[in-house]
Amino acid sequence: MATGEQLKALLKSHAAGDNDLFRSVALQVAAHEATRGNERLAMELRELIDKVKRAQQPVGSPRALPIARPSGELAGLVLASYPSLRLCDMVLADPIRSRLTEIVRQQRQRDLLRSHGLSPKRKLLLVGPPGCGKTMTASVLASECEMPLLFVQLHSLISRYMGETAAKLHLIFDAMSTTRGVYLFDEFDAIGAARAAGNDVGEIRRVLNSFLLFLERDDSESPIVAATNFVGMLDDALFRRFDEVIAYNLPDKKLVKRLIENRLNIFDLSALKWGDVCIAARGLSHAEVARACDDAARSAVLSSERAITNESLTHSLNNRSGMRPSRRGKRQQE
Repeated sequence: MATGEQLKALLKSHAAGDNDLFRSVALQVAAHEATRGNERLAMELRELIDKVKRAQQPVGSPRALPIARPSGELAGLVLASYPSLRLCDMVLADPIRSRLTEIVRQQRQRDLLRSHGLSPKRKLLLVGPPGCGKTMTASVLASECEMPLLFVQLHSLISRYMGETAAKLHLIFDAMSTTRGVYLFDEFDAIGAARAAGNDVGEIRRVLNSFLLFLERDDSESPIVAATNFVGMLDDALFRRFDEVIAYNLPDKKLVKRLIENRLNIFDLSALKWGDVCIAARGLSHAEVARACDDAARSAVLSSERAITNESLTHSLNNRSGMRPSRRGKRQQE
């Protein structure tokens, strides 16, 4: 049975009209019963909770605005924002841009697809080195599709108490059904690590199993974006549950040039020697190249210059590379 604290929490949430907290505590009670071996009771409780949730769900299309002020426990799990960045603002490899363009097109015409018994792609796994545009991609998708970006705070999601994390995860997937938005699970390897990993713990295994189950059953209209820098750590079972797995890489010479031209478009770049610039940018991420451009731009502005010199930009790029001694040593050996 429920503990005294859980009963008090149920009564308080009911009195306050906090439906999110009430369902969360009820799910904790169900999880508690499951750990005691009362699987049938736990299943019946979950079915009742789902029935109540469906009864409270408004008729019509999922809403977008209420999540900006989430109430109850959801307020500590999700951060909402309304990005304005567009796909044309990102410097991406052509294959990635084409895939993202198609995903946006499908989202915008989801009603047409559904009228033919089809669903738009909306479950995305983004993998690759840090600073290459994975998190920015989630912002762009939200902006292009005119939806809020809901950033899931993993540090609040993961709990040391058995069953509590799965209950919070259930709460987030509930929100996907009632409030349409782009739900971002950044640093996804924190919960998506392989279940056979040597440093695995029981609770994380249960969280991953719960996530896999929720993801497979989810039939909401909310795009789900999971991003990680460590694709090798992910459990194999994850990949087949995503509609798209998009791999990001460090920028090549062509992308470096496009990124610099885009970032410094208000300056005269005629003095740049692209061979020198690309060598200096080798091994840097998109974000690092962008920051080096900002450093060069500051120097030009403070010197009242309208042009970016080759020396200034290569110096800024080398400084960015030098911030990582191991990378600098590798580059010198090459």
